[in-house]
Amino acid sequence: MSAELLINITPQESRVALLENGVLQEMLIERLSRRGIVGNIYKGKVSRVLPGMEAAFIDIGLEKSAFLHASDLVVPGVEALDTATDLLVPPEGDANGVQMSGAQMNVPPIDVPQIADLLHEGKGLLVQVIKDPLGSKGARLTTYVTVPSRFLVLMPDNNNIGISGKIEQPEERDRLRTLVQSLREEFQDDFGYIVRTAGEGISEEMLRRDMKFLRKLWLSVMESGASSEKTMLVYSDLPLVQRVLRDMVGEPIERVLIDSRETVAKVRGFSEKYTPDLSAVIEHYPGERPIFDLHGVEEEIQKSLQRKVPLKSGGYLIVDQTEAMTTIDVNTGGFVGSRNLEETIFRTNMEAAQAIARQLRLRNLGGIIILDFIDMAEGDHKQQVMKTLERALEKDYAKTYICDVSPLGLVEMTRKRTRESLEHVLCEPCPSCKGRGYVKTAETVCYEIFREILRAVRQFEAKGLLVLASQDVIDLLVDEESDSLAELQEFVNIPTRLQVEALYTQEQFDVVLL
Repeated sequence: MSAELLINITPQESRVALLENGVLQEMLIERLSRRGIVGNIYKGKVSRVLPGMEAAFIDIGLEKSAFLHASDLVVPGVEALDTATDLLVPPEGDANGVQMSGAQMNVPPIDVPQIADLLHEGKGLLVQVIKDPLGSKGARLTTYVTVPSRFLVLMPDNNNIGISGKIEQPEERDRLRTLVQSLREEFQDDFGYIVRTAGEGISEEMLRRDMKFLRKLWLSVMESGASSEKTMLVYSDLPLVQRVLRDMVGEPIERVLIDSRETVAKVRGFSEKYTPDLSAVIEHYPGERPIFDLHGVEEEIQKSLQRKVPLKSGGYLIVDQTEAMTTIDVNTGGFVGSRNLEETIFRTNMEAAQAIARQLRLRNLGGIIILDFIDMAEGDHKQQVMKTLERALEKDYAKTYICDVSPLGLVEMTRKRTRESLEHVLCEPCPSCKGRGYVKTAETVCYEIFREILRAVRQFEAKGLLVLASQDVIDLLVDEESDSLAELQEFVNIPTRLQVEALYTQEQFDVVLL
């Protein structure tokens, strides 16, 4: 399999496209305006201690002072994560899990000194953001610093080994724990580590690379924090491009093509230090034509936002993304086959299985997903379609779980949410239909206007009425519904004037009393 990364950089956003054999498989977008500070590590300074609240305000160089509660403060000699480490999950709050407090993990209460005994105004300390500033409130901090990578989370303040609770097999948990302990002895460190859900089934070599990367990163953070007495940012979660390279360690990437000379220099420096395997394949794209246009990526992005996905055979998929789940319906469309109906259905479903796996990655659809393949009569055909789907999903970095075909002929599956779907990143609900996907007909709105006129004249006295509505509704009122409007005017005995409002959607209207 030939894989390459295309990276498009602008001042406002970074976009990364993963192509396999020249076909777009995954799209990642990061916009500067939406980058939060959760996970960032700062050298902070205590600006105020509040003994009554068991909290302190910390100056970390932002407009508003950040908030640190006593429960998020490392107490010398106490390891707050001493129990329940097997329940721990990564701190960034993504699909691998949500950061838990001690109370949520049923950690026994610990007698700790008062916050005034531990902090004083002007004291410097290393803190990590666990909640972005919101409204008038500053960021929420912790001194239990953690640094995540693809498979591991480094915990420098204790020496526990934790396994994500979502890795359920006892044999796999024991294998991972033994591997981490062996690697700690190899590197001669006493840091704590959590194996993330993505680490299930990982090889020893991949785990070694991840741990080596984290150790280098943490030493760099410590050096930055110790070198300055001022408040400063000492670590921020990597920008999109560097994160992608970090997560692609060990993957068969043949080329990384970047259209920004400045970014190429930064990425090469990062790669030489942390991902040396990829350094040789990083290239600058100097062409005049946009890099995504050259490889057809822009066109594929537009297609991925459409509800209908055509198949080469003439069939098609219908993808509907809702808050509760995503449904994908398979249809034969214009494909009539050449032998018989069962064979036509089977071939369409086989093609659809591969297309579905690609669409899940490309659109980054997560949560519960219902696949409605065309009903197949032969059990062997069902098994082959399921095997094709499973093989196609093996390339997916997000964890998936597939159920057998249900009695209703549906395939239920889940795909781990790792970030917002492409649709949610690029789109917003339609202002006309509010995300419903449909609007009332002009005829329906006309009848609502008639009822509103009757309601208004019965409640208030008026010498005339003015109806404001969209062009289509007004056209219908003066054409097909003109007789009905005339009868209504005669009944209420009040003259009615119609006026087009160009900015009104088809569902909007106003009845004004004159």
